[in-house]
Amino acid sequence: MVTVRAPATSANLGSGFDVFGIALDRPNDYITVEPAEQTTIEVTGVGSRYIPEDPEKNTVGAVAKALDAPAHIHIDKGVRPASGLGSSAASAAGAAVALNELYDLGYSRSDLIPIAAEGEALVSGEAHEDNVAPALLGGFTIAGGDDLGTTHVNTSLPIVVCLPEIVVSTKDARNVVPETAELTDTVTTIRHAATLVAGMFQNDPILVGKGMHDPVVTPARADLIDGFDVVSVAAQEAGATGVTVSGAGPSVIATCYPGRQRDVASAMVEAFDQQSIDCRAYQTRIGHGVEVLD
Repeated sequence: MVTVRAPATSANLGSGFDVFGIALDRPNDYITVEPAEQTTIEVTGVGSRYIPEDPEKNTVGAVAKALDAPAHIHIDKGVRPASGLGSSAASAAGAAVALNELYDLGYSRSDLIPIAAEGEALVSGEAHEDNVAPALLGGFTIAGGDDLGTTHVNTSLPIVVCLPEIVVSTKDARNVVPETAELTDTVTTIRHAATLVAGMFQNDPILVGKGMHDPVVTPARADLIDGFDVVSVAAQEAGATGVTVSGAGPSVIATCYPGRQRDVASAMVEAFDQQSIDCRAYQTRIGHGVEVLD
């Protein structure tokens, strides 16, 4: 039997649509695998009633199939589905590491990225790597695809994530993304993305926060989150260096100075409360990838 802790993740980070991702210290999924002749799945925890246990419909079932590693898999969800925090990626990455360990398959973490991404394809329709890469490697990742591979840097910046009780479907979040962009907007996004990458390598919350801005994807997705603008302003007034939509939403993510997480979290919760929206704030940081516990 093998048990792993798999982290929530945040993809895009504003300027890095479908490319950037970070692992978060919390919340987490816990996945336990045991040898079996056929794969079976049991799901408990937050939002478990919405997650299919049929291996043909669950991300971890696809991972077990890709690895040819049947097992009884128990997923204890700590990362809420449809949160913008890589819920399905956490399960897929966790299962990939656990099964690799259980059967001593010998894959590296980088080898497991496309395998875990196949599990993600069951949810999003495409094998995106922007969530599974940081879930497996930890830190900050740049998903470069087949031609560039994955770039990874360990960093540990303070982060606040605020998850409102709002439903934003991944399909809706995809549909609002503009199909084209003006050249000036493209240049602005590239400029900010480069600044964010520099900030990650320098562990600089100011550069990372400034680099989160983008004029194309974030404004379209922010319109799906009631109160986003009010929450963003409140967070920055409380000490956040940058605010954007986490993944497809509805979570809102803020980078901040060390020691300011509590103030930023309180400001974001209060701002959502003023819009009569219940929410939960996580005071977290950029953290490790999947960890084997047992």
